[in-house]
Amino acid sequence: MFIAKFVLSIFQQNSRIVACERTGRAIAIDPGADSSEMVELIRGKGWELQAVTLTHGHLDHVGGTKYFKDAFPDAEVILHKDDEDLYYGLPQQPLMMGLPQVQLSALGLDYEQPPMLTRNWEHGERYAVGDLVFDVYHCPGHTRGHVVLAEKNEKKVFVGDCLFAGSIGRTDLPGGDYEQLIESIIRNILSLGDDFVVYSGHGPETAVGDERQNNPFLNGTYSIGRGRYI
Repeated sequence: MFIAKFVLSIFQQNSRIVACERTGRAIAIDPGADSSEMVELIRGKGWELQAVTLTHGHLDHVGGTKYFKDAFPDAEVILHKDDEDLYYGLPQQPLMMGLPQVQLSALGLDYEQPPMLTRNWEHGERYAVGDLVFDVYHCPGHTRGHVVLAEKNEKKVFVGDCLFAGSIGRTDLPGGDYEQLIESIIRNILSLGDDFVVYSGHGPETAVGDERQNNPFLNGTYSIGRGRYI
């Protein structure tokens, strides 16, 4: 499995190219902004971009989707149905965050309408990229339609904004639910095994075992009755 990380936009979001080198098939996971470097990597390797795969619909994870679809018209665009409202409302998301319209261009947040989705993720589906096979799990809590992608043979899981090194995703945004997020992480990520590498939407990589042991939201240090995570 080939993995390249690109940290994009003012949100410092981790966008990734993941490829099966033997077959030359690749996916872009959460392209958060336009990135000529990501496009040039795929073209330079002579790979086929099979899909833009989105873990959820927040602007910092879908902002570059149109750029990729324009560059690779045959690529699918895949998102869970419960985040379609966020995705198709991309141009309005910065305004919902309270950012003034006059500042959006300078911040790189003056989004056009994103391309139509090709289809929706289904919980439990197995998605093949050449020799790689990703198990797709619906993990609501950060957003209603969040998913994670687990490649069990490679022991790697791409978790978007569900889980970070030492932390978890925000639940104070529309569609967020703290208890639901913790349940999703326990059921769909911690259950994978301690040796799985975790690729998060922000910050460094980590491991399931490290988070089980050290993450205060998962090891009993923090509870919702003793405070609120923001």
